[in-house]
This record gives sequence, C-alpha cells and structure tokens, in this order.
Amino acid sequence: MAHISLVLPFALPAPEFAPDLVRALEAPALASLLSRSSARLRRPLEGAARVLPHELWIARALGLAHGAEPGIAASAMRGFGLDPLDGTWFVVNPGHIQIAHSHLMLTDTRQLGLNDADSRALFDTARACCEEAGHALAYGAPDTWFLRADAWDAIHTASPDAAVGMNLTDWVPTGEQSRAFRKLQNEVQVSWYTDPVNAAREARGLAPVNAIWPWGAASVASEHAQMLVARAAGKLAPRPAVSTYAAPGWLTAMADQRLDTLDGIAGKLAATAESGGRLLACGNVAASAIAADWHGWLQEMQRLERELFAPMLAALKQGRIKSLRLVLSHRDALLDTTTTPMAQRKFWRRPTLDSLK
Repeated sequence: MAHISLVLPFALPAPEFAPDLVRALEAPALASLLSRSSARLRRPLEGAARVLPHELWIARALGLAHGAEPGIAASAMRGFGLDPLDGTWFVVNPGHIQIAHSHLMLTDTRQLGLNDADSRALFDTARACCEEAGHALAYGAPDTWFLRADAWDAIHTASPDAAVGMNLTDWVPTGEQSRAFRKLQNEVQVSWYTDPVNAAREARGLAPVNAIWPWGAASVASEHAQMLVARAAGKLAPRPAVSTYAAPGWLTAMADQRLDTLDGIAGKLAATAESGGRLLACGNVAASAIAADWHGWLQEMQRLERELFAPMLAALKQGRIKSLRLVLSHRDALLDTTTTPMAQRKFWRRPTLDSLK
C-alpha cells in the first residue's frame, strides 16, 4: 500500500476570510480527511524564510533546502535535461514589475500568458546581456530559465510567489552581490523596453515582460552537502516520487509524473508510489488566492473536492492507500495532517472543516 502526500498551496484560506469561506465550502470528503486524522500540526512560516510555506516544505521533503532557503535550481535543471555542471545556478522567472501608488510590485507570473515563442525571443535578448556580464543563461520553460552566477552565493533571494503583490523593497535580492544583480537587471530591462515582442504583447492587451526574478540557488556541490548534513543528523529519509498538476515550471521539472487531468488520480498515485512514497503538488487554487478572488477559490476547491478529495478518501477506505498526508498552506502558515484507513473508522469524530480556520 502507498504513502501519499498531497501538497495544496493556498488551499488553507487566509485567516481574515477563513470563517466565511469555510461556511461556504461544501467539501464532505475533505472534512473527513481533515477530521479523522492520526496527526495534525499547524506551523507558522519561519521568520527567516523568504519563500512560501509549501515551497520550503517541498524543498525539505526532497532534500533540497539549506536552512530556510530552497536550493532547487540544479535539480530543476536536470528535470529539463540541462546539466548544471559545477556552477551555482539560480532559477530565473521572467516577470512584470508594475508601479503601484507608492511602490513597485511584482505581478503574478501565472497572469503573464507567456507562450514559448515570446519567451524564447525574450530569452535570446536577455542571454546576450547575461553573457556580456559573464553569466550563462539556460532555457527550461516559458516561465522558468536558469542563470549561472558562481560568485553570487551570498545573495539572499525570495520566490516570486512570496513577493507577488508585495512592496518589492522588502523582497528584492539582498547581500554582497545584490548590486551586481541590479546592474544586470537594469541592462535586461533596457534591452526589453523596445523589444518587438513586448510591443506585440501590449497590442494584445498583455503586460510587457520587464524583469528577471532570481531565486532557489543551488549547485551539485551544495546538493551533496545538504545530503551529507541530513545523513549526519539522521534525517535522510527516502526521497518521494513527485507528481504535479497545475504547478509552476520549477516544480514540474522535478516531477516524474506530470498530470494534465485529475481523472483516475487515486490509482495513478498509488500505482506509482515508491519506497519514499509519492508527493502530489496541486496548484490550481493558487492564482485565485493570490488575486484575492475568493469566488474563484471556492470554485477550484469544489472541483478538488470532486476530482481529488473524494477519490482519495474512497481509496483510503478501500485500503489502497496506507497513509494520506495533506499539507495545506497560505502565505504565512501550513496545516499538516495525516490520515489512515484506521483513522477513517473513527466514526465518532464528526467531519468538519473547522481546522481550515
């Protein structure tokens, strides 16, 4: 029987809206999974982290975190068939920075509508700037590139999903080499300002791509060091196999199972779980939550109830899944619960969604 972990970014509603959203959400299967559990923990995001709770949780589950910073770039590169060699690489997300009333703000990268043709054209322009500055730039997917910067190991970065919608003063890269990054950023911005791709995007009503956002730095050496530290601390658990659905490019790259639909999901996960279990990262509610579109959030959660929670509950009761772990998060915390076939027999526990509040 399989051990399955479901990681659901932003499936935990924001605290200020949680009571109303929980009342409106009709999800009996999710209520059973949450209420009839064998373990439950609500954990705030660590103060030093500049990423979202689920991003740090996934990085640690895969053995790709150093402290409170995910070091995922090298592993993501291999997922795209790229070789990180012996360099230090950053995930780079092309993005749009807009001027708000009193500050700069990063737009959600999901809203850019950046297709492969536009992304590759902008990439070619940016690569020339990067190579002139002594940095290699590699293409992974429309929303996911990689920048080599061996001397930038002292820079502290934030994930784009952590920075989106926030005052960028608090989220831009900091550290000794941050000035070098800002210089490179300016050069790329200038080269893109008159780029015909951006002119065509604006003519179609789309935001221009005017920024690169680096984060998740890693190298083969740092991955090896993290593994040694985990082994010495007795925390080197078998790495779970990864499935993704509606996930960002960096995470999809590390998956051996990339899903376009949730049809037959319980069987797909259970049949392919390995010794370390299987982790499904399902990000379809993220865009609505980031945009504070709570009607859209409810619709996506109701869809998950039908297509994910109900089938997983049925598989659990049938004994096809040995344990099911749910990791639900919002910006500042995550809820981590585990349920089993035995826990689901605790009929005296009334199913409720109160733990989402």
